[in-house]
Amino acid sequence: MATFLYRLGRLAFRRRHFVALIWVALLTLAGVGAASAPTAGSASFSIPGTEAQRAFDLLEERFPGSSADGATARVVFEAPDGQKLADADNKAAVRSAVKELGTGSEVVSVTDPFKTGSVSEDGGVGYAQVSYEVSGMELQDASKEALEHAADQAREAGLTVEIGGDALQATPETGSTEIIGIAVAAVVLVITLGSLVAAGLPLLTALIGVGIGVSTITALADALDLGSTTSTLAMMIGLAVGIDYALFIVSRYRAELAEGREREEAVGRAVGTAGSAVVFAGLTVVIALVGLSVVNIPMLTKMGVAAAGTVVIAVLIALTMIPALLGYAGRKVQPAGAKSKLFGRGRKVSDASERPARPNMGTRWASFVVRRPVAVLLFGVIGLGVAAVPVASLELGLPDDGSQPTSTTQRRAYDLLSDGFGPGFNGPLLVVGDAEGSDDPEAAATEVTDEIKGLDGVVSVMPATFNKAGDTFTITVIPDSKPSSVQTEDLVHSIRGTGAGLKAGTGAEVLVSGSTAMNIDFSQKMNDALVPYLALVVGLAFLLLIAVFRSILVPLKAALGFLLSVLAALGAVVAVFQWGWLSGLMGVEETGPIMSMMPIFMVGVVFGLAMDYEVFLVTRMREAYVHGETPGQAVVTGFKHGARVVTAAAVIMIAVFAGFIGSSESMVKMIGFGLAIAVFFDAFVVRMAIVPAVLALLGRRAWWLPKWLDRALPNVDVEGEGLRTLSRARADEEDDKELVRV
Repeated sequence: MATFLYRLGRLAFRRRHFVALIWVALLTLAGVGAASAPTAGSASFSIPGTEAQRAFDLLEERFPGSSADGATARVVFEAPDGQKLADADNKAAVRSAVKELGTGSEVVSVTDPFKTGSVSEDGGVGYAQVSYEVSGMELQDASKEALEHAADQAREAGLTVEIGGDALQATPETGSTEIIGIAVAAVVLVITLGSLVAAGLPLLTALIGVGIGVSTITALADALDLGSTTSTLAMMIGLAVGIDYALFIVSRYRAELAEGREREEAVGRAVGTAGSAVVFAGLTVVIALVGLSVVNIPMLTKMGVAAAGTVVIAVLIALTMIPALLGYAGRKVQPAGAKSKLFGRGRKVSDASERPARPNMGTRWASFVVRRPVAVLLFGVIGLGVAAVPVASLELGLPDDGSQPTSTTQRRAYDLLSDGFGPGFNGPLLVVGDAEGSDDPEAAATEVTDEIKGLDGVVSVMPATFNKAGDTFTITVIPDSKPSSVQTEDLVHSIRGTGAGLKAGTGAEVLVSGSTAMNIDFSQKMNDALVPYLALVVGLAFLLLIAVFRSILVPLKAALGFLLSVLAALGAVVAVFQWGWLSGLMGVEETGPIMSMMPIFMVGVVFGLAMDYEVFLVTRMREAYVHGETPGQAVVTGFKHGARVVTAAAVIMIAVFAGFIGSSESMVKMIGFGLAIAVFFDAFVVRMAIVPAVLALLGRRAWWLPKWLDRALPNVDVEGEGLRTLSRARADEEDDKELVRV
């Protein structure tokens, strides 16, 4: 591996014009594709293998033209204090709004609250439901404007009007904090690499990689049914790993220059050593992201594969474009230890060598850990354990209008409906009956309705509605609890249990669907998939790390450390987004259940990113140990050469992820915070404290590998031993040529 990458780096350095041209051409091609691609709508959401999805599919089959996946809007009307909606003027205003709502070209149906009985008992609140033939993201601006205009007309008549549902769904905005995150990354790069030119290379290549990845996703979004969150996730991860991977290679290049090597040779060695670590670190991230497909939720699979593709691009750019740009930069990228005019008045390496070198911070810290491994280990484990305590009260769910900021019309509509009709009205359950095998479908529907009315937690049950064929019916059930509550989940299970018992007597199969039931099934599926996913991802990465480190205990320690950091990060997410700690600082206006996909998503992404630092830091230790240092000395050497760069990489990744906390979408905000705090825990507590402490305690046993396994494993040569052999062979060849000339 190291020898191949060494040759690749030298080739890219020599053929830099060709390499740069290829990447610029790919960026241009992706950009043109994105610009010319049709506007993509929201990604379809399906959960194969669940009851809610089977009911949804049955509705599409038996109720053709109902646009079950189309956008909906609930226009909620509230009469002024002391008045009722049925008052003459108010009623006229409502019916005028309903009439106007039905004129849109994309409208399928509009309900009149006075005809459907959609008015609260006190007569103060009512709603009209508008159904559209397309999804919220596909809805034309004219339809949205007509919806808002109808609401404005009713407001002018004195009514309070708010609009809920997904018809006004907007593309999420990340806000200025994303730019701040990139700016922080730029400052860290300048401080770490000592010059604007060197710092600019990782930023430039990361932006090119993200540009290619996100543009490709945008170009294929309509054809592959990719949602806006897919490109946001790809941008988030692509920026973070793209900067980090380039940083490691540039840093190793400067270190090779400091040892007196020519620039082409230094590039080759940097790509051969640090590049090997980049390849395997990238592989762990790709395994974790592609592994999301085991959950069998198409939306999550597409998000994982798209983000993994962006990571692959980041790896390829780091291995090829960074060497090419280093060739262009020439002497503007100085050796490690040489300060630029920006930071030290141009002091040269030779100036620094004239006085005794002072141990850097990484060396001093590693020496302390090696002397006090037990204390450091206990402190790190206990600290992460305390941070993980909130996980015990973790509640999972999916965000709805009730989790929106109170400044939005969707949230105000949600609150009006809760006040007027009860908390369960915002999460009605749709019971679908397949009566194709029933002798008397109407009697079956009546029996199902009566049974559901007798269940605890039910406020009302609407009469059954049949399709034209008369073989399928739907029943709307209003719970007495809010959609995300445990009581509503229990009611869903109770209805399903009742339906299973009724099938034998009525011949009708009863299924529960609707957005609330879909959320419940989604959460359950995520929980069921967590252990298999964890076993697959950790297992594959464990085997990969065994080959990289030629050890059993080092990969095992890496996996256990990851579990500590991800549990601590989940605890922090619960504390902020569920308990409300520091919620104002994070811009969280409404606390509630944690997004259902958050645990499994964090396991996948954080594991891949955590292994980045494990590979980059521990390969330096492995390299020192293989070349004759004692285990304790190898730990110190690894920190001497890698701690500064790993610290900078972690700060950059934290800054990039934290930049997405400013997003207007709660899912992106939660992911950004969760990944940022997870990287902080993993990089600075696990990799910087627990890892060296454990290695110091294990000593030589850390690098033990059974002989039979050592023979069976491929030699990936991350340490670059093949480069030393190649150098010796070249030196011998030069000596032979010299002798011949003599």
